[in-house]
Amino acid sequence: MTDVLIIGDTFRSPELRNEIPLAVPDPFVYLEHDGDRHVYVGSMEAPRIRGLGLDLTVHTLEEIGIDELRAQGFGYYELSLEWVARACIHAGVTSAVVPHTFPAGHLDRIRQEGIELTVDQPTFDARRRVKIAPQLDGIRRAQRAAEAGLATGIALLRSASNNEGTLWLDGKVLTVERVKQAMGITFAEYGCTAEEFVVAPGPQGAAGHDMGHGPIPFGVPVIFDLWPRDDASSCFADMTRTVVVGPASDQVREWHRVTREALAAATAFVRAGVECRDVFDTGCDVYEAAGYRTQRTKEAGQVLDSGFFHGLGHGVGLEVHEGPYMGLLPAGSLLAGDVITLEPGCYDPAVGGVRLEDLVLVTADGCEVLTEFSYDLEV
Repeated sequence: MTDVLIIGDTFRSPELRNEIPLAVPDPFVYLEHDGDRHVYVGSMEAPRIRGLGLDLTVHTLEEIGIDELRAQGFGYYELSLEWVARACIHAGVTSAVVPHTFPAGHLDRIRQEGIELTVDQPTFDARRRVKIAPQLDGIRRAQRAAEAGLATGIALLRSASNNEGTLWLDGKVLTVERVKQAMGITFAEYGCTAEEFVVAPGPQGAAGHDMGHGPIPFGVPVIFDLWPRDDASSCFADMTRTVVVGPASDQVREWHRVTREALAAATAFVRAGVECRDVFDTGCDVYEAAGYRTQRTKEAGQVLDSGFFHGLGHGVGLEVHEGPYMGLLPAGSLLAGDVITLEPGCYDPAVGGVRLEDLVLVTADGCEVLTEFSYDLEV
């Protein structure tokens, strides 16, 4: 049985949060040795972790001589290197796998003790592919928050008036910043946080993950791409809709039609056992049949800035972008219990774009669409 070692805090390490579902802001050690699970943590946090009732042994740092190390006059960083190395020795670890984000200083220090550490991110990705019930509950809460936030944003757009090609509301220009501020309040009301998200009008919507800025024009597509995180579980949702205030152009309507078709085709194709690359291909088939370029049709070395120029989706959980990925690269097959996005889009850098994204739970015979929001283009 392979030993496992993770160092970090549960705010920034999804690998650690998957094992210890609790908000712990300071770094600590989680390890598995011979099938037994151990945590080495400061005495202030030990009772909280024990209170989770998990099948693990919680060690305080006093158990491995933290007071002795402090007496030797180590600084903060040197002290951390020493007690972590002691924790590994204390547990009997001689070799272990670690995630890609494993701290370099600790990697060097632990290897000095003759302990073999192997960086193996796929091992950790696989451990959290299939979502457990509390994580699914958190994802569903985050999704409801995303939809409520989107409703807030669209309501502001709908209430605005056209003033010489720019939206105005309550005597002021309606800006992306104003819309996002209101949406952020809604997220918080639903127990979720979003450090950033996309509200991108016009050409901004065709510039990758341009977060959006400035006045919102009348009659252009506005892409809302939202990924709030549930505060209780630290799990994300992810969804995208595109709207136009006023009549959309024929071109944008066509992009919307084809994108909805691609989304529907991918959704119908998803089920456990399907190859991730095949899901991507299903979306590409729709765009290519309509005459649009995709990553499959571009020449090697060519920068694709129009058509369907990105992957079809990705896993969502303790990170907003995690495995599996549905793109050009092989990524294995879908598993029952995966939560993934399906997000086809079509773009022109001079105009903007249309992207639609649903969040789905993969099941044995299909999928459950977790997103419950209209695809209406014009508001």
